[in-house]
Parts: sequence; structure tokens; C-alpha cells
Amino acid sequence: MPEPTPSRRNWLQRITGRGRTVIPVVRLHGVIAAEQRPGRLNIASVAPLLKRAFAIKSAPAVAIIVNSPGGSPVQSRLISKRIRDLANEHGKPVLVFVEDAAASGGYFIAVAGDEIIVDPSSIVGSIGVIMAGFGFVGTLAKLGIERRVHTAGTNKSTLDPFLPEKQTDVERIKQFELDIHNVFIDVVKTRRGAKLQAADDVLFTGEWWTGLRGVELGLVDTIGDLHEVLHTRYGPDIELKIIEAKRGWFTLPRFGFSTTGLTSDIAATIEDRAVWARLGL
Repeated sequence: MPEPTPSRRNWLQRITGRGRTVIPVVRLHGVIAAEQRPGRLNIASVAPLLKRAFAIKSAPAVAIIVNSPGGSPVQSRLISKRIRDLANEHGKPVLVFVEDAAASGGYFIAVAGDEIIVDPSSIVGSIGVIMAGFGFVGTLAKLGIERRVHTAGTNKSTLDPFLPEKQTDVERIKQFELDIHNVFIDVVKTRRGAKLQAADDVLFTGEWWTGLRGVELGLVDTIGDLHEVLHTRYGPDIELKIIEAKRGWFTLPRFGFSTTGLTSDIAATIEDRAVWARLGL
């Protein structure tokens, strides 16, 4: 059989997709939390997507879109580490593209990239740790309710909202936060290194900045967007392969009404909105 002519070869490539440069794209959107729920990011839900993305041997790089206000420091670190482990294993560069926010745990994930590309108005940074709650001391007494607490271990009632706050508890919590904060700082310094352009007392206070300011501070690398950057670097004939969660063959819709599930969903939605709201989003 004769070889196909160049024009016929190009036509076949357009039809079959062969000859194009494939770039896998993983989108990480949502609050970072261990709970398995739509709109949440954790290592259990993200790891399979990352594995599939890095398994595409012909891809010259892996693109990861980050849009997260943060959340669990443990899940943030696990996701970030998995990205680096796979990048090193497969020898592929990772390009991270920030949309609305890569803040707190979202930024922890973003620094796993070899480059971080942002929108001028993206929110980046928030390198800190926060624990928050409410105190209802005296509330039960006003209602005529007696609460009884029995513990084995003098510190088991730490953060109990119905007990007076103790200075020893505050000191322990502060140390707990500092330990986590230092882990975060060490990872940022390791990944960003000499790119960082400000002192620790500027970068690691928990403050967050726009993408433009983030470039100046060295927290991120450049301004751009997914399509522009990838087309510029890898040519116009690229194929963006979106890596999404697989749907099972036998996944059926659920019918009926569950007040427990509804209450849980509403509570989770409110919690997620509160995390986003801290950034004004």
C-alpha cells in the first residue's frame, strides 16, 4: 500500500487526533477536607486523577488547575506530595494554573508545581494556620440546664465551648498551630527557594495577595492562563485532555428524601461558603 500523501496524513491526524501534543489537565476545585463529598478535595478523590494524568507517556507536561481557599493541612500536604512524587517518578514538569484562589492549603498544593501561573486578580498566599470556634459559657445556666462532663485525661475537654477558656489550653493550641505552620513554611521555602523576594515576617503571616503582587513577592511565577501558556509553549496543535472522575457503570440515581442527608449537605455547604468568604469570594 502506498504511503499517504502529506495532505492526506494531516487529514487523518485531524480525524484521529494522532500527531497532536496531548496535555493532561487536572482541575482541583473546592475546600480541602477529608470528608468524601462533592466539591471537597482530598487525597482519596485526587490521587486517581493524578495517576491517570501522569500515566500519559506522550505528554510533555501535566497541567493542574487550582481553585481552593484551603482547608485541612494534612490533606493539603498529602495532595502536594503526591503531585511531586508522580512528577519525579515520570520525569514530567508540572504547570499549576491558579483561578480565583490558591490560598492557605490551596497554595500548599500549588507549590508542588514547577511553575505557578496566575490571573492578575487571583488570590494567593495565606500561609498560616487558623482554629476558630465559639464560647457559650453561661448559656446553659441561663436556660436552667445542667451539663455534666467526665473525662479521663486532664486535657480531654480542650476547646469545649461550654467551659471557660483556660490559658494552658490556649498555649497548647498555639504550639499546635506553630508546629503545622512550620511544616507549611518549610515546604514553601523548599519549593520556591531563591524565588522568594520578601522576608519571613512578610510572607508567612497569613496575609494573602493578588496574583500581581504574588509575582513580585516570588510566591508565584508569572501572569497567564491555561490556553495561552500551553499554546505558546507547545504549539497550536495541542489537545487538552481533561482528567475527570470516572462514573461507574452501575451508578444509579438515588430516590427518596432524607432529612439527615439534607441537613448534612446544608451544614457542609455553609461551612464551605464560610471558608471561601474569608477571601471575599
